Amino acid sequence: MAISTRPPSGMRDFMPEELAHRKFVAATIAQVYEKYGFVQIETPSIENLSTLLGKYGDEGDQLLFRILHRRDKLARALENDQVEEKDLGDLGLRYDLTVPLARVIANYPDLPRFFKRCQIQPVWRADRPGKGRFREFLQCDVDITGTKSLIAEAEVCSAVAEVFCQLGFTNFKIHLNHRQLLKCLIKAAGIEIEKESTTLVAVDKLDKIEVAGVKKELNERGIEDQQVDKLLGLIIRPENLDEKQELERLRNLLKEVPEAATFIDELLSLTSLLDQTAAAGRYCIDTSLARGLGYYTGPIFEIRSPEFSGSIGGGGRYDGLIGMFRGKDLPAVGFSIGFERLVLILEERGLLNKKIAGPDLMLCHFDDVADPEVVAAAKAFRDQGIKTEIYPETPKLGKQISYAESVGARWVAILGAAEAASRQISIKNLTSGEQQVLGWREAARFIAGKL
Repeated sequence: MAISTRPPSGMRDFMPEELAHRKFVAATIAQVYEKYGFVQIETPSIENLSTLLGKYGDEGDQLLFRILHRRDKLARALENDQVEEKDLGDLGLRYDLTVPLARVIANYPDLPRFFKRCQIQPVWRADRPGKGRFREFLQCDVDITGTKSLIAEAEVCSAVAEVFCQLGFTNFKIHLNHRQLLKCLIKAAGIEIEKESTTLVAVDKLDKIEVAGVKKELNERGIEDQQVDKLLGLIIRPENLDEKQELERLRNLLKEVPEAATFIDELLSLTSLLDQTAAAGRYCIDTSLARGLGYYTGPIFEIRSPEFSGSIGGGGRYDGLIGMFRGKDLPAVGFSIGFERLVLILEERGLLNKKIAGPDLMLCHFDDVADPEVVAAAKAFRDQGIKTEIYPETPKLGKQISYAESVGARWVAILGAAEAASRQISIKNLTSGEQQVLGWREAARFIAGKL
C-alpha cells in the first residue's frame, strides 16, 4: 500500500513563511491581551473525558476526538460482546480552552480572586473541514473569572476589538445578545421549554441558512408554523434602528414576559460601557445570535465580517461552568478569537506583510578556510542577534550567493583564508549591492544596526 504524504483531513503542515505570519499574529494577540492585564497559562492537550463530556451540548460532544485505551486495557474492553463507546477510552483531545480553564480554576484555589487569563493553544474537533474550518486549529482566549460586573464583558470585547484593529482589519462587528433574553423570546413565541435547546440550535444558524432554512429546521424539530413566525418576528431586526432603538423594540414586544426587562437593561448597560472602549462603534444587537455551546448563562457575543462567512470569534458569560467542578458557582466571562479565519482574512486582504522566515545573513566561504574559522565567524554575527546560516559546502561563490537569495537572506558575508587570518570579512547587501570589508565584530554590529 502506498503511503500518503498528505496530512490527515482537516490538519495542516506549516511552511516557514506561513508559520512566520502565524507567529506574528499570535504575538500581536498576546501583546494586546497582556496590555489589558491578562496572564498566560497553558493546559494539556489531553483531558479526561469526564472533564469534557456534557459541557458542549449533544452536538459538541459528538465532535470530541476520543483516545482509545492502550494495550491490555483495550483488549479487555474489546472482549466484551456488548462493548460501548464509553468503554473504549477515558481520555480525549481538548475541544476548546474554556472547559480546561474551569478545571484549572477548581484545581488551584489560591489563584487571584479576579483571575484574568489568556491562552493561545491548539484544540481539536472532529468537524467537517471547509474554508477556514479545520480539525486542528489555534484558539486565542481571554477570560475573567470571579466577577459578575459587566466591566468584564466590556474588557474582553475591547481587547478582541483592539487586536483586530491593530492587525489592520477594521471591517467587523461584535454581535451582542443575552442567553436569558433568548429564553424570553422563545417563551413569548409560545414554544415549550423542553424544546428550548433544539430551538436555539436552529436559530443560531440564521446567518448561514437564512430565514427559509431556519423555518424548515424548526418545523422538522416539531415547532409549529405559528410559533416559528412569532419567534422570527421577534428576532429579525428591522432596518434603520440603532442599538438603543432595537433594545426598546424588544422591551415593548416582551412586556408579557416581565423578566426580559432585566436582560434588556443588562445589554443596554453593556453598550454604554463598550462606547468607552476600543469596541465603540463596532458592535450591534443581534437577537438571532445563540452560540451553540450549552454553558453560556448571560451576555454572548460573536465577531463577524461581511468579508467572511461565519464568525471569526465568539464568547460570553458562563457563570455555571466552573461551579460544576468546584461545587459552588464562580462567575466567568470569556472571548475566543477564531485564529485560523483571522489569518486567512489578513492574508487575503494583503494585511500581512511578507515575513522573512529565512536568515538575516548567509555566511559564504572558500575551500581554503578551515571549518572552525567559519563557525567562529558565524558566532560573531549570532552574538549580535543576527540570524545567521552557514553555507555548509564550498561550491563557486555565485552558487552560494544564489542560494542565499533563494532563502530570503538580506546579507551575505564572504570569508576567505586571508580574511579569516586577520579576523576580517566581506559583507554584501543583496538588495542594494553595497559591499565592504570590516572586522568580524564591526561587521556584525553594522548589520545589526541595519536590521
